[in-house]
Amino acid sequence: MSHTSMDPTKMGIGRSIAVLTSGGDAQGMNAAVRATVRVGIYTGAKVYFVHEGYQGLVDGGDNIKLATWESVSMMLQLGGTVIGSARCMDFRAREGRMKAALNLVKLGITNLCVIGGDGSLTGANQFRKEWATLLVDLVKAGKITDDEARKSCHLNIVGMVGSIDNDFCGTDMTIGTDSALHRIIEVVDAITTTAQSHQRTFILEVMGRHCGYLALVTALACGADWVFIPEMPPDDGWEGHLCRRLADQRARGSRLNVIIVAEGAMDRAGNPISSEDIKKLVEKNLGFDTRTTVLGHVQRGGTPSAFDRILGSRMGVEAVMALLEATPETPACVVSLSGNQAVRLPLMECVQVTKDVTTAMAEKRWEDAIKLRGKSFENNWNTYKMLAHINPPDTKSNINVAIVNIGAPCAGMNAAVRSAVRIGIIQGHNMLAVHDGFEGLAQGKIEPITWTGVSGWTGKGGSELGTKRVLPSEYIEEISLTIAKFNIHSLVIIGGFEAYMGGLELVQGRDKYEELCIPMVVIPATVSNNVPGSDFSIGADTALNTITSTCDRIKQSAAGTKRRVFIIETAGGYCGYLATMAGLAAGADAAYIYEDKFGIRDLEMNVEHLVQKMKTDVKRGLILRNENCNANYTTDFIFALYSEEGKGIFDCRKNVLGHMQQGGTPTPFDRNFGTKMGSKAVLWITEKLKEVYRHGRIFANTPDSACVLGMKKRALTFQPLAELKEQTDFVHRIPKTSWWLKLRPIMKILAKYNISLDTSEHAHMEHVIKKRVSMPAPLMKK
Repeated sequence: MSHTSMDPTKMGIGRSIAVLTSGGDAQGMNAAVRATVRVGIYTGAKVYFVHEGYQGLVDGGDNIKLATWESVSMMLQLGGTVIGSARCMDFRAREGRMKAALNLVKLGITNLCVIGGDGSLTGANQFRKEWATLLVDLVKAGKITDDEARKSCHLNIVGMVGSIDNDFCGTDMTIGTDSALHRIIEVVDAITTTAQSHQRTFILEVMGRHCGYLALVTALACGADWVFIPEMPPDDGWEGHLCRRLADQRARGSRLNVIIVAEGAMDRAGNPISSEDIKKLVEKNLGFDTRTTVLGHVQRGGTPSAFDRILGSRMGVEAVMALLEATPETPACVVSLSGNQAVRLPLMECVQVTKDVTTAMAEKRWEDAIKLRGKSFENNWNTYKMLAHINPPDTKSNINVAIVNIGAPCAGMNAAVRSAVRIGIIQGHNMLAVHDGFEGLAQGKIEPITWTGVSGWTGKGGSELGTKRVLPSEYIEEISLTIAKFNIHSLVIIGGFEAYMGGLELVQGRDKYEELCIPMVVIPATVSNNVPGSDFSIGADTALNTITSTCDRIKQSAAGTKRRVFIIETAGGYCGYLATMAGLAAGADAAYIYEDKFGIRDLEMNVEHLVQKMKTDVKRGLILRNENCNANYTTDFIFALYSEEGKGIFDCRKNVLGHMQQGGTPTPFDRNFGTKMGSKAVLWITEKLKEVYRHGRIFANTPDSACVLGMKKRALTFQPLAELKEQTDFVHRIPKTSWWLKLRPIMKILAKYNISLDTSEHAHMEHVIKKRVSMPAPLMKK
């Protein structure tokens, strides 16, 4: 499916695209609308807004308006949907769809981009199937001519899933889910502080209709005592089990209990379980002071998270390409993300699997329901189940696992430590906390860490263990003595590039010091996201959200003052990840980074671009600069250059964001990612220790006994530290290749640069493969 020969700026000439949002609103829909409009215009197509969803399509008239480049400005940071959404009864009748077809034919629109939930997308598909017969009827009724019908003989449809419930199969994340989790976690954090003051039990009811995703991820991210989800009702007799667990937690010294309930929760018999039912049960059986909070529409509101803006923007680009490349034979598709890959999936296959979940739940095939929800849902469920078991085994493994934090602190480190400690205890190991990095390891600053020792850590920013940037090479002898003294059998190293380097130095020291021949795993945790072997690092999402919300405020200030350009310096060492992603999420005009070389010509072009921009309605600019992108073109230099060249046209301000990017409470993504990484690392160690246990002792010196645990494309994988050396630029402390570099052209196009977009890299149509088990249980390709 290579399209290198096609000039993307001419792909859309003579074509018209309409974009509508339908069903319940979700944060990030505006980002998708903005990208669809701008990329559509970039390809030479005409793009129309359809206001008020399908209702606007049926009513026509002023509801269908031509969009301009400027008309989607300042939309990125707004929640909800600016073009409006409505539940529409008229479109459900053929008569209504006939009116909609007439309105589209009259405007020459044959490409429809629908942003909504499964109902909205199913409706779009039906519309497409009937299109030919609708045109025949319109010709018969004399409403359109034969010529008009011939010109509009085929309707292309592409869907993007916008729904906070994340209930659509085939997509890892739907637009709005991450933002809804942000709202929920803000509330959970606030409630936790008051519950601890009074030793209370809090029951929180979250949205999600018949899907337990929000409830499940919330439970993981806040370390809840119990979660009720519709896909997996609790076993019979759960009432006694729940009360025992809550009492048990109190006995262990916990001052609060948190229970998360999905709005569609039910028991095995199909009776609903409400937050009120649980409250009565806890008060009656335990006499605990209990409060319920039903979150409601708060979850749909507020500004979209950085993830949802990038997701919406990437999907908007992909949707336009899918529409313009579609043939009458291509099935209607949804564009979505799997891992960090954009994918296209046949719409009706996804709808079918989504329906299969409902069937499985109705037929009480709970295991199938969880599988059908997809890989990430299943992983979340398994991690939750493991961490929720409080009874550690009676038999101890006599294994000592040490955990250490290295490098600069970042949000989410503590979540990784917490899950590693708890999974280790469940495996029967003794867990040891090392304070202050490799220096602390050398000095023997080590103590046992218990189950309750890590209570409440998921929501804490920074590093509770303490961390240092010192590398182990200067302490290698002391470290090997400490390992022998504390009888450490395995090491979990959580941190950034120093953690990776330190791991390598320990591996190199194995030749000389036998004590270092133990399994080791590095978990990437750094705001810079510069660790080889992983597409994402713990902490980068939190930093990205911090930068994005700061840019929003700065843009607001600039929009008020008019004719102002802000130059913002971001962190990341030599890695341009934060600058690039924040550029996409905040709608920057340029982002200067080390990996994408730039010179005086580029700076000149950027200044000229801003001069032109000041002639439009959008009189403000936002420029991001990575701290180490160029030794000579410093932030001060760029500020001075723009100030001089913009004299009389715009004035400049500069901001250096600094250490605020390392702080703050972790985002839901970082809590969840940290939790999964910590648990996966310790499970790997347990298996590795069995492999390397020989003649009564542990001896690990093969390359695969010291790995980086990383997220690659679609899965968590372990890669030997030694093998990653080839992929590393040690001078600049970055990987030699980075997946996110291919998102940079999208940022430039959305900022109105007329550059070439390489369309050869576009997503192929994939299938939601079905593996028939005894009962239909499709597994998502993720």
